[in-house]
Amino acid sequence: MPNPAIVNLTKATPTVSLDKHGLTSELIRGNLNWASPQAAAQRAAGEARGSLGRIRASLRSATSTTVDLDLGCMTRCTGGSKTVVQALGNAFGAVVRFPYVVLDSDDRTGARETGENLVINLDHQAEFQKLLLFVYIYQESGDLCGLDAVMTLTSDNGDRFRVVLDECPPQVHACAIALIKRQKGELVIGREVRWFTPQDGPGVQDVISRPYRLGMKWTPGRK
Repeated sequence: MPNPAIVNLTKATPTVSLDKHGLTSELIRGNLNWASPQAAAQRAAGEARGSLGRIRASLRSATSTTVDLDLGCMTRCTGGSKTVVQALGNAFGAVVRFPYVVLDSDDRTGARETGENLVINLDHQAEFQKLLLFVYIYQESGDLCGLDAVMTLTSDNGDRFRVVLDECPPQVHACAIALIKRQKGELVIGREVRWFTPQDGPGVQDVISRPYRLGMKWTPGRK
């Protein structure tokens, strides 16, 4: 068996074919790992040496902002069916029926070591037209700068496809991370890293979906 591949999707090499890696069935897992300022400060407080260092680290932790970062996936199938998988509205999806995408949890602090994870069932990949992986800050409780967010897609055979959310401009509250779509008969992952600011519009999901022509209609929701 060949060693699992590690593919970094960058501006220079933004796309990769899943078919060329033999990924035409089974599951692929998308992990978003990030660290909120508060979680980072709490870890520093626990690792600080000396009473003065612990006091300073504790003060930084107390004044740090909690950021609730949400991972999601907008799905459009070849028959026209479309939906979104996200924590908002408890729309966690399903892996054995439409939309064949499921979100495992809602990490509201960034302290969860495994972050948030999407599972995509490639047994139904022939039905996929577009899968847009995105992230946004719930209720705009801060911005995405300094969160060191990384999206990693891992196949059952261990192949990993990484997208680093780098070059983040100030005051952005959402990002279209990657687009999985059918291209010349193959399923292709493409790096997007497209940023959105509060000024872009009132509904963050609507703003993210529009450039990708997913044809979705949105209503306000809470979690």
